Amino acid sequence: MARPQYDVPLPPQLELGASQRITLHMTSLLLRIERASQGEVKICRTAGDIRTCIDSGKLAAILHIEGAEGIDPDLHILDVLYESGLRSIGPVWSRPNIFGHGVPFRYPSSPDTGPGLTERGKDLVRACNRLKIMVDLSHLNEKGFWDVAQLTDAPLVATHSNAHAICPHSRNLTDKQLAAIRESRGMVGVNFATSFIRPDGMRNDNTPLEEMIRHMDYLIEHVGVDGVGLGSDFDGATIPAEIGDVRGLPRLVDAMRRHGYDEAILRKLCYENWVNALERTWGR
Repeated sequence: MARPQYDVPLPPQLELGASQRITLHMTSLLLRIERASQGEVKICRTAGDIRTCIDSGKLAAILHIEGAEGIDPDLHILDVLYESGLRSIGPVWSRPNIFGHGVPFRYPSSPDTGPGLTERGKDLVRACNRLKIMVDLSHLNEKGFWDVAQLTDAPLVATHSNAHAICPHSRNLTDKQLAAIRESRGMVGVNFATSFIRPDGMRNDNTPLEEMIRHMDYLIEHVGVDGVGLGSDFDGATIPAEIGDVRGLPRLVDAMRRHGYDEAILRKLCYENWVNALERTWGR
């Protein structure tokens, strides 16, 4: 089974104590799910864990935080979360926090929307390098993207973003950013949100899957066939009606097959590239 990402999002405008309580509560829920699953769910801490789950038909979960508001300035909570299984973190959502400035939702707009990482944010990235936690670039603005690129020795990864050249939304990636991701042997996960897919930036579920596949083609051209995967973003986004929810993923795969992707490329895009990118970040 391809891995899901267990995301810990936070509501806006929370003080540190409240953010920490929510973060720890949601982390505890995943730990309880794993314990209650009788071995059917595994919180994966290594790429080897994911491969074992795929081979055995178990559900592989990766603990990810989107917006680091629940982490204290001294990063003590980061160590606690790491021991609980945290292996992926987006320093910001699309708003500012003590670690940096998220890219706001604007169309049409460049992703260059203001300051990037703060000094605390740079400390967070360095700590993630030390712990081998993947840093997700998708909600950082362009300055923050380049701050991470300068600091990290890991692959550059945007888990749910698309091509700015096709849809000029602030949340999408420029050709220069895509080139840096390719150079780092990183990854881009194609976002299913129609406002990041459509050239007109509209939230409209009547969006053909071919529009999404157009982004895949472009990203493959600019990042390489080993650097592109599915990024979904089911929670809270308007996605094409042909997909609907996770049960519609086979329809997307069928459309990709009709488009001309062979079975080897489909395996890469659906899961192999993600596992390999995580291995390059986490180690084996």
